[in-house]
Amino acid sequence: MRDLGVGFKYLLQGQKWVGRHGRWFGFGLLPGLVTLVLYAGALVGLGYGADDLAAWATPFADDWTSPWLGIFRGTLTALVFSFGFFLAVVTFTAVTLLVGQPFYESLSEEVDRSEGGEVPESGLPLWRELWISARDSLRVVLRVAFYGVLLFACGFIPVVGQTVVPVLGFCVSGFFLAEELTAVALQRRGVELKERLRMLRGRRLAALGFGVPLTLAFLVPFVAVFLMPGAVAGATLMVRDLRGESADDDSEKNDQERGNLPSTGGDQGVHHLPH
Repeated sequence: MRDLGVGFKYLLQGQKWVGRHGRWFGFGLLPGLVTLVLYAGALVGLGYGADDLAAWATPFADDWTSPWLGIFRGTLTALVFSFGFFLAVVTFTAVTLLVGQPFYESLSEEVDRSEGGEVPESGLPLWRELWISARDSLRVVLRVAFYGVLLFACGFIPVVGQTVVPVLGFCVSGFFLAEELTAVALQRRGVELKERLRMLRGRRLAALGFGVPLTLAFLVPFVAVFLMPGAVAGATLMVRDLRGESADDDSEKNDQERGNLPSTGGDQGVHHLPH
């Protein structure tokens, strides 16, 4: 259970990091604002059309007597909107990261630079990075859609559908939200999607501790936009932990370069980027 707190700690540290670097906070807001406008319009449209969609999908219930027709279609309408909102929460990050790829990659690099040590770079042209990001995001969305359909079906189970299913839904959303955010730093390190998922499954509680509170926070309008820069910063810090690139290790390397500690690898000539 300790890893739950570890994941949440990195979420808070990311928000503190952008709070200390106001320029990067403002820089990271732009992609989220653009995406928010698009998603708000889509959800408003779904809200107006969900009841019509439920009626269209259930013509067999047209002859049902009151109140069963209203209860059935009302429940179905709520589930349709909930499913749409569930997908919106999960895909919001993917779309925002795709729109803001250059912004968030620069922010992630600055976090690495501020922590000391070398700053990993993919070395790929922008179009190639966008293609990889879009391809991986689609793969993640398909996985989320599978779980979403499964949870949607389970929502009809009495009691379980109103208690256990929502909790599982937040856990699924949180895990894949953590994957999307850590992908910014891991893609720069050349880590493929399968390896990223394997890495997060190995620290599943840390991923949930990072992603689930963020998912819950994203339920509040506009909060997602303001938390995104810090979420990317926090995900970068968590990636450094997952890959053993701790600040303590970097500080030791810097001490060796200054002559405060003996070098064990004979690499005194290696120059790191400045903080």
